[in-house]
Amino acid sequence: MAISITIPSYTLFYLLIFSSCHLPVFSVNVVDLLTSYPDLSDFTNLLTTTAVAADLAQRTSVTLLTVPNAFLHSSSPDLTAGHHPSSNLADVIRYHVLLEYLSLSDLRHMPPTGKLVTTLFQTTGRAASNSGTVNITFSPSSNAVTIYSSTSNATLLALIRTLPYNISIFSINSLLVPYNVDLMASETRPPLGLNITKTLIDGHQFNVAASMLQASGVVSEFEADESGAGITLFVPTDDAFADLPSSVKLQSLPADKKAVVLRFHVLNCYYPLGSLESIVNPVQPTLATEQIGASSFTLNISRVNGSVGIDTGIVQASVTQTVFDQKPVAIFGVSEVLLPREFFGKNPIEVNKPVTGGAQPPDIALSPVAGMYSPGGRDSSPAGMEIISAAEKVRLQRLLLGLWCIWLNYLYQRR
Repeated sequence: MAISITIPSYTLFYLLIFSSCHLPVFSVNVVDLLTSYPDLSDFTNLLTTTAVAADLAQRTSVTLLTVPNAFLHSSSPDLTAGHHPSSNLADVIRYHVLLEYLSLSDLRHMPPTGKLVTTLFQTTGRAASNSGTVNITFSPSSNAVTIYSSTSNATLLALIRTLPYNISIFSINSLLVPYNVDLMASETRPPLGLNITKTLIDGHQFNVAASMLQASGVVSEFEADESGAGITLFVPTDDAFADLPSSVKLQSLPADKKAVVLRFHVLNCYYPLGSLESIVNPVQPTLATEQIGASSFTLNISRVNGSVGIDTGIVQASVTQTVFDQKPVAIFGVSEVLLPREFFGKNPIEVNKPVTGGAQPPDIALSPVAGMYSPGGRDSSPAGMEIISAAEKVRLQRLLLGLWCIWLNYLYQRR
């Protein structure tokens, strides 16, 4: 006997609402996943020290090719030797991140001729042509999965972890080095030793920024990073500081938070202007990201109207000039002070140009959400405020949506 089920129209309406709600997908902390594998400790350390782990935090579907300690030490060059102070080291690690989720079954169904897969290195703009890809093949006769680059190849050893359909982690028996990345040459490169403060003063439009950097002491951090992966600084002009509204008071910020704002203007990697213009991955971690935690204090960089645009979430700035560009340091003038949304909320700040001319050292007052960091931040929230995790936000959204649906149901029943 057929059973007829009648579904009320309001129920269908609720189902439609829930099906149309796009809940955010949260990134996976790859370092946490790898901490229980001591044989991968050196590669895990490289992920952290090169800031590639922060890049991974912006991705939802990746395949990571890790190299066990024994194979990493026997590689030529040995990345654990500590003699590679350049962005090349970070690019080699990025070359081990495939920008799609591949299961073990996917790898074992690769054609004998192979499949080209894009890596995170391709997104930097430093990969010539398609040199940021690898070719993956499977041999049915030997049951071997091989990853080829133009300069090296590696064989799959084992599946380490998988979280369908977000991340797969495999181990391979050799380091992969992309084309035209010479780690040995970077060992002998002398440090630039650039005096950033003097360079900004010589630029004649960056006196406010120069004085702030010098007073905060973070400029010494930036200059120390010159010998690492390199740095890219976005420096607001004096006019940009003068255009800040009176409600934005930088001097009233505690010294540690003021330093966070300054670090928010710096990428821990050398990007010449051409690389910024052709950047594939727009979300870039800053030095503040490394200090506070993954997914926080990031910049969205893209090409806008023929120039490089920088979006903080509440401020849209553009690169106005190149102040200095010599590997491993690039300094660019920008049209706005980059205000992080973590301090200043989600609502755009209205910028009122002052009547009088001249740029004075600006004062920035914290918005009501100032001081809120992602879990793991070193600063605590203001009194009476709690740090809300991403998962708690989702639960709150679902609760509010459920209450709204109950209210609609109540109104429907009264009809």
